[in-house]
Amino acid sequence: MRISILSDTHDNIWRLDSALPQLAEADVVLHCGDLCSPFMVDRLAQGVKGKPIHFVWGNNDGDRQMITVAAAKAGNFFLHGEMAELDLEGTRVALTHYPEVARALAASGIYDLVCYGHDHIAHEERLGKTMLLNPGEVMGLRGRSTFAHYLTRSQKVAWVELV
Repeated sequence: MRISILSDTHDNIWRLDSALPQLAEADVVLHCGDLCSPFMVDRLAQGVKGKPIHFVWGNNDGDRQMITVAAAKAGNFFLHGEMAELDLEGTRVALTHYPEVARALAASGIYDLVCYGHDHIAHEERLGKTMLLNPGEVMGLRGRSTFAHYLTRSQKVAWVELV
C-alpha cells in the first residue's frame, strides 16, 4: 500500500495543485492539519480522484463548521478531530498535528506509522518499530515545499519536493 502524507498546506492552491497528480497515485492520503480554508477540501478531494483522505485538525483550520460541511459533500474526506487512529490494511497509523503528541504516540510502540505537522520541518525517524514522520509543508513558508509517501511493504519513506 502506498500512503501519501501531507501537512500545512495553508491555502497554497498552486503547490497543492502541483502535488495532486502524485497524491492521486496513492491508495490513501493523510493530511496532518492546517489545510486552512473550506475551499481546499473540495480541491484536494477532487484532485485525488476519489481516494480516501484522512484529516486531523491543525491550529490554523479556521472555519471548522464549513470545512465539516465541505468534507461531508466530498464523500472521500474523513475528519477525525485532533487525532486519528487508523488500520490501513494491517498498518497501524496515528495522525496528529502536534510534534510532542506524535513523539509520545510513536514511543508507545503501538503504531507502525505516526504522522504529524505543525512545525513545517520535514522529519523521518525510526523509534523501535515505529516510523515517526513529518512530511514537512506544502505551503513553502520555510523555502522547501514537501510531502511524503510511505510504502507499507518496505516500510520506507519516499520524499517529494514541489517546485
